[in-house]
Amino acid sequence: MMPINTLILLAGLLLLLGIASSKVSARLGLPVLVLFLVVGMLAGTEGIGGIAFENYPLAHGIGTVALAIILFDGGLGTPVASVRRVWPPALLLATAGVLATAVVTGLAAMWILQLPLLEGLLLGSIVGSTDAAAVFAILRHGGITLPKRLAATLEVESASNDPMAIFLTIGCIELFLGRMAFGPALLGLFLTQMGVGALVGLAVGGLAVRVVNWINLDAAGLYPVLVTAFGLLTFGLAAWLGGSGFLAAYLAGIVIGNSRLVFQRGIRMYHDATAWLAQIVMFVVLGLLSYPSRLIAVGPQGLLIGVVLILVARPVAVSLIAPWFRFNRREVLFFSWVGLKGAVPITLATFPLLAELPQASLLFDVVFFVVVLSALVQGWTLPWVARGLGLERPAPPASPVSLEIHSLHDVEGEVVEYTVEPDSRVAGRLVSELALPEGAVIAMIVRQQQVIPPHGKTRIEPGDHVILVLRPENRFLTTQIFSSKEAAGRELPSLVEFPLRPTVKVGELEDAYGIRMDAPAEWTLAEAIRRRLEPEQIQPGGMVQFGPIALHIRGLGRGGRIEQVGMVFLPPGGADEGGA
Repeated sequence: MMPINTLILLAGLLLLLGIASSKVSARLGLPVLVLFLVVGMLAGTEGIGGIAFENYPLAHGIGTVALAIILFDGGLGTPVASVRRVWPPALLLATAGVLATAVVTGLAAMWILQLPLLEGLLLGSIVGSTDAAAVFAILRHGGITLPKRLAATLEVESASNDPMAIFLTIGCIELFLGRMAFGPALLGLFLTQMGVGALVGLAVGGLAVRVVNWINLDAAGLYPVLVTAFGLLTFGLAAWLGGSGFLAAYLAGIVIGNSRLVFQRGIRMYHDATAWLAQIVMFVVLGLLSYPSRLIAVGPQGLLIGVVLILVARPVAVSLIAPWFRFNRREVLFFSWVGLKGAVPITLATFPLLAELPQASLLFDVVFFVVVLSALVQGWTLPWVARGLGLERPAPPASPVSLEIHSLHDVEGEVVEYTVEPDSRVAGRLVSELALPEGAVIAMIVRQQQVIPPHGKTRIEPGDHVILVLRPENRFLTTQIFSSKEAAGRELPSLVEFPLRPTVKVGELEDAYGIRMDAPAEWTLAEAIRRRLEPEQIQPGGMVQFGPIALHIRGLGRGGRIEQVGMVFLPPGGADEGGA
């Protein structure tokens, strides 16, 4: 056992090498996991570092914790709207797709490696899932921008298919050892893994939001640590109850990430850094486990299995599912190519070693070879494939500044940032012409590297980063204003009242939300209400309908002046044009 000082020195050096390799990865277009694995291999027994490491239980433990952190961070960064939009295809790809991939690959492995059926299917199960860490790294940090529906489906699938791969792996091992029979017991294991994992993830995620916003910590830096504690608690509780800790951690992350939290931006930045650290540690440790000489020995068989997995099994699984959900041919081809393998298969490959199966070492070496092959071939070529299929989209420019409200205990507000696209409704308009809801204020406009203090005559240009401070209930309406001309006005919530300034003009309101009010554009909202109501009706509670909306008097000032106005979107078919 090395002295602790030596271990700390080696840990620091490996972390530095891992971080440096991420920069090299960005320049070469090579997936970071490959370089992290190479760093571990170079530091290992047969590398220049000469570190003798063959502790599979420890590597399994490190990989499990790291994956839980990565999936939790992935959930924090997944908008719930994306999940709602893509959950049917993502769920089928994460379950039936993994099963189809595992069966096709397993049958090929049985023939190529001359294995019994169960051991062949075990290898197929281990490499059956798409790795979330690899997909998140490439889609979120690899410079590839895809259509939103396609990217969301890939992310949700990769984050939610690990439980299926784990279930299949454990099931094959249990069947091989004779501790479980094929049938109801296996089905019960599947339902328990998925059901308990989902329930614990949603329940603990909701509890975490309440606790984080209720507790009043003196040190703001403790809030990210508190959220991490709930993430680990979610994983551990789900696993202890017999469910999938990985699924639970991902779902808890989604619940927490889509809720209003104290110190929200700090929490996200902390967990982004933690996920990067987890990736570096996990891949370096797994690299330490490998023996290049053994990988060379299984190279021919691993290459054949990898070819079947990449060119046959994954495309077959995707082709059976994706076309049913109106993905076009180019998207189906891209889905087929993004079957990236990463840390999950290598971590799962330690299961047979822990169970002391006869061919466990062979399975581990083949899985390691297939993962490296997948990362090199699929990960390296992913930008070219996206470009060749015409699926790559221009990446939105990153804002050089950020603002945050650090405490929401006494302030009901949040900071929201929008990047102005060329087809946005606000592009080219003056700040004074925006029909912003009452309680929404533009705090800053960033144009290229300059900060522009906003005032009424400031013109908003495409490419601007507009930062607003607003009340949470106004976020949806504000998003509509900054959306594209085609998207604005869609899916407006019916019968929900939004506060507006009475000085907003009819034309400004029509342009902002893509509606028509059947009133002169130069009228203010206060004037429009007065022209449609009798004098005795000008009082709080008075309401008048303009096409698809109704305007409501919320408050009067001196002399009966209308000072507060509410706007309600009427349900489709429930509006009479211009009625009072």
